[in-house]
Amino acid sequence: MEIPFHKPYITDDEVGQVLDTVRSGWLTMGPKTFLFERGFSQYTGAPHSVAVSSGTAALHLALRAIGLKPGDEVIVPTMTFTATAEVVCYFDALPVLADIESDTGNVDASAIEKLITPRTRAVIPVHYGGQPCDMDAILDIARRKNIYVIEDAAHCPPASYRGKPVGTIGDMTCFSFYATKPLCAGEGGMVTTGNEEWAERIRMLRLHGISRDAWKRYATGGSWYYEVTEAGYKYNLTDIQAALGISQLRKLDAMREMRKCIAERYTEALSGTETLTPLALRPERSSSHHLYVLGIDPEAHDIDRAGFIEELGRRGIGTSVHFIPLHRHPFYRSTFGYESSDFPAAERLYERIISLPIYPGLSARETDYVIESIKDVSSKHSK
Repeated sequence: MEIPFHKPYITDDEVGQVLDTVRSGWLTMGPKTFLFERGFSQYTGAPHSVAVSSGTAALHLALRAIGLKPGDEVIVPTMTFTATAEVVCYFDALPVLADIESDTGNVDASAIEKLITPRTRAVIPVHYGGQPCDMDAILDIARRKNIYVIEDAAHCPPASYRGKPVGTIGDMTCFSFYATKPLCAGEGGMVTTGNEEWAERIRMLRLHGISRDAWKRYATGGSWYYEVTEAGYKYNLTDIQAALGISQLRKLDAMREMRKCIAERYTEALSGTETLTPLALRPERSSSHHLYVLGIDPEAHDIDRAGFIEELGRRGIGTSVHFIPLHRHPFYRSTFGYESSDFPAAERLYERIISLPIYPGLSARETDYVIESIKDVSSKHSK
């Protein structure tokens, strides 16, 4: 049996939406993009949703909106993809890495507070695997210290914290619609916020810094005249991508329920031993279940994590690792002097985790095969 790590859930609805867009003759940012933005706001409850070309672009523009400057500091968890910290470097600002909760993978709020200095402008909590961070604690710290909270929700939607949807909690929230994400548009991203001024600025910056209605100059009745108000970027979404997003948005809750069922099956079958440990889910948080991360105790097996992955690969099961902590990468070590000893919780988690297949369309038979294979590899290689 061959089970890839991920497979996008694409149906005839997505195909129909894309065909409709292609036949319309409007392929770049236009009516479908704005329809997608409105639908996203309705879904999350966010007053403003601005579609952009990627989750990375969303983070970049969010930091531009708050006026980040060279020498400023932004706190980010070390357990994340490089984009979260990379965008801070675009401003010649300093990404300050924080340790995590070893049982959830989310940033440790107490670690954030210890890292704040007079130069700290923002914190970017990452909702690891789709489970929201401890937002009450993070927001309390941010408000007391007068810093911004820009959520990295690349692993959401849908997810919520104490009944409040991700996208409406921090000052801004940045989503990704990359091919493997819960809402898949191939590429793309979204910034949500309650701040109208920030939303307007991001709309302007995503398309070269020209007036927000400049796309209309190629439409019937549109004007050729436009003004550049500041240097911006080519970060707009296209209507083809938005067409995929519109269709995916319609089935977002159904897709989450499919992933949740798989996650619950994994947890039921793989919990209860010290050799295999799923990440903890906090009761006050609703996860998107974007990732299912399992801890493999390296001391209980005669193979390491890489060996475990190879064994599963030989059985046709695709897996991954989320993530190699940023402090381990040469760029962050050599540029900022980070050491592994500074991040004990992230080190402990990283050494043992693997991410299992979890996507809509993964059948019960395939899920059981993954479970049986993990148990068999663990049993055959237990000390």
